[in-house]
Amino acid sequence: MIHGDILGERARLSPDDAALIYVSTQQRFTYRELNDRAVACARFWLERCCLTKGDRVGILAKNRVEFLDAFFAAGKTGIILVPLNTRLTAAELGVILKDSGIRALLYDGELAEKVQQLKREHSLEHWIALDQPLDSSDLRYANCLAKIQSSGWAAAPCDPEGIYCLLYTSGTTGKPKGVMIPHRMVTWNGYNTAVCWQLREDDVSPVFTPLYHAGGLAAFLVPVFIAGGTIVLHREFDVHEVWESIQKQKCTVLLGVPTIFKMLLESPEFGEADLSHVRWFISGGAPLPVDLIDAYRARGVILKQGYGLTEVGVNCFSMSPEEAIGKPGSIGRPMMFTQARLLDCAGNEVPQDKDQVGELCLRGPHVCKGYWNNPQATAAALDSDGWFHTGDLARCDEEGFYYIAGRSKDMFISGGVNVYPAEIEAELLRYPAVRDAAVIGVPDAKWGEVGVAFVVPASSTVPSADDLTSFLADKLAKYKLPRDFIFVDSLPRTPYGKVVKTELRDWFERRGTNDVPGT
Repeated sequence: MIHGDILGERARLSPDDAALIYVSTQQRFTYRELNDRAVACARFWLERCCLTKGDRVGILAKNRVEFLDAFFAAGKTGIILVPLNTRLTAAELGVILKDSGIRALLYDGELAEKVQQLKREHSLEHWIALDQPLDSSDLRYANCLAKIQSSGWAAAPCDPEGIYCLLYTSGTTGKPKGVMIPHRMVTWNGYNTAVCWQLREDDVSPVFTPLYHAGGLAAFLVPVFIAGGTIVLHREFDVHEVWESIQKQKCTVLLGVPTIFKMLLESPEFGEADLSHVRWFISGGAPLPVDLIDAYRARGVILKQGYGLTEVGVNCFSMSPEEAIGKPGSIGRPMMFTQARLLDCAGNEVPQDKDQVGELCLRGPHVCKGYWNNPQATAAALDSDGWFHTGDLARCDEEGFYYIAGRSKDMFISGGVNVYPAEIEAELLRYPAVRDAAVIGVPDAKWGEVGVAFVVPASSTVPSADDLTSFLADKLAKYKLPRDFIFVDSLPRTPYGKVVKTELRDWFERRGTNDVPGT
């Protein structure tokens, strides 16, 4: 099974090539320099902190070079990295600290208030400051690494099925679950993406999505490093800063979510930027509106749609630029050695027919080992034959191209007919006066369930419900039309762009209060 010390191997092959540009400080690192840092971090954990293979180390930080130190040190040592969502409250973080059983936590000075709350309620062996320590007993990362040599390092091979990191789900549907990501999965996703997406050593890619998310770590970071390219790391997303990087660093490929691509589109730089060096952009995390694809194509940029989940590897499908033009809205075909099938509610396989919808199930070396300390959730998602049931609904056309129809939990049944909110949302987003939209199913005495659309207007002029209904009536069957439109300032989204529909449902159930989502 292919697995190993990814950064160490790349540093051995191309030590002096550019690996990383950190935008906040304009620091540049070769592969040798970046690998030396990761080795020093690995030795710090082993020698100073006395951690051993299988121990858990948490990191609570925004994007920064030290995050990469920790990630690649985990790959060298077998110590399990637990990236923590910086947007969670201290109480929510505490649940993860307890569940994962971490022995040490690396923390960002910008998040000091949350860390102080955690320190009052949780006892860890090591609190490690990436900036100024909060207490005299805390270790200061930079000072500790300055005392450690990177030479003479001999990495101990890790078991391919050993856990590389625990990535906790966002918890939008309940208690967060720790996805067990094995070494095999990280390396396989990297190689398969580099090959199937045809990444090259001259590729330059900005990373501005959070590194605590699977998309930030695995979607482009690992694959680009495997190919020998260069990552431009942003501390967080800033539309003007990203446009500056795209032009200044001559970025060739870019990964984002639909929300980000819409923000980039609406920025004044969109019409002025030199994009001649761009090979393609790719979107994931949520369905990509066709209008966005068309807008980028008008600027000479191919905008493709990808698909992945934390549990099955963030890149599972592939399509060429030509196919992206001919199959707008498709996520492509399964990548090499990725098996995909669609199942109906009875567990029967759905035939290849673009009108037939089924739950997407995936199998292959890119699938996780299940959920940490949660055998029930593991058994519910990962069957005995190795198929992971994604909970996403999809269609597959006669040529083997897949199209996402939405989440199975989002689907509702109106008058005995299945309704897929993603289809309605895609049409709403085509209306000029609509900036954003999300549809949920709610109980109805006559039809069982009907749709309610939450709409973010594109300007201060709010479209009427009649206008939207009339617009949709020409494109959708009557039973799909929302029975109500609720206008809001914004939609609640995860850091990776997914609408948190549980919040919308919760608000709808409390309807009549002043607590309107997004305001």
